[in-house]
Amino acid sequence: MKVAVVMGGYSGECEVSLRSGQLILNNLDRSKYEVFEVHILKEGWFLVEGEKKYPINRGDFSAEKNGTTLRFDVIANIIHGTPGEDGQLQAYWKLIGIPFTGCDFYQSALTFNKRDTLSVLAKFNIPKAKSVYTSKKETIDREAIIAELGLPLFVKANQSGSSLGVSKVNRPEDFEKALQAAFEVDENILIESFLDGREFSVGVLKLNGKTTVLGITEIIPENDFFDYEAKYLGKSEEVTPAQIDKETEKKLIETTRKVYDILGMTGFSRVDFIVMNEEPYFIEINTNPGLSPQSIFPQQVAYRGLKFSDLLDSEIELALQRV
Repeated sequence: MKVAVVMGGYSGECEVSLRSGQLILNNLDRSKYEVFEVHILKEGWFLVEGEKKYPINRGDFSAEKNGTTLRFDVIANIIHGTPGEDGQLQAYWKLIGIPFTGCDFYQSALTFNKRDTLSVLAKFNIPKAKSVYTSKKETIDREAIIAELGLPLFVKANQSGSSLGVSKVNRPEDFEKALQAAFEVDENILIESFLDGREFSVGVLKLNGKTTVLGITEIIPENDFFDYEAKYLGKSEEVTPAQIDKETEKKLIETTRKVYDILGMTGFSRVDFIVMNEEPYFIEINTNPGLSPQSIFPQQVAYRGLKFSDLLDSEIELALQRV
């Protein structure tokens, strides 16, 4: 079976995706699969073999190599951000009939949009921060927002990952700079009240047809919050398994499963929470979580004593069943 491991993307998360792709390349069972590295970048789509690059035909996602047309049986998608985590590539692959790992195009587009995800979850009584949604085109009443949400607060690009376009506002004079940073990433933004509690990230996937929580990691950032530096440049302490009481652990597991199932998810995901007053508050779901050496999801796989190659086998089987 020919498996294309697709990595890269068009966003600031490209480098993280390229690192994540290496973990998949290193863990796919070569006795079962013929494995190919594919980069989707702003400058082009390529099959990569060492120093050689072969252009991908966007009509059918094939590649011409030494006079032969190479076609893939299944895609292992590990693009973070656009166009591989927001539904665009998933819809394309579905149209041309190539199975792919992870969630379907609708779930991908939905969960990449922070506001829309919160809207879907709203009727299920899952605690979350108070928020204001606005855009570049609207007049933003900063004083009214601060009066409604209080300080500190968070300004977030509505569609982004890896904490790109996210700022914590501690003082009114910091608000304008935070808005500019968010609008550089997306023209729509979400402004949220600050939740003063402990931060946790919970890995989850479909395993043998069952929604399975891998583990709970507590995140203790050195910076003011869990930003890009904290995630990828070692500026945080990540404790797996989290040192929490049984009741909090139970609530986090139950809420994670609930969120995953309500959203109709399949594939590797990571759900982030702030626990405040013994209650998990939903922050976001990542539907293509980082798999680089610094990432949380691989830590949780190791904690559970699972083999990544077995999880990838399961993902590929799920992709083939969905066709």
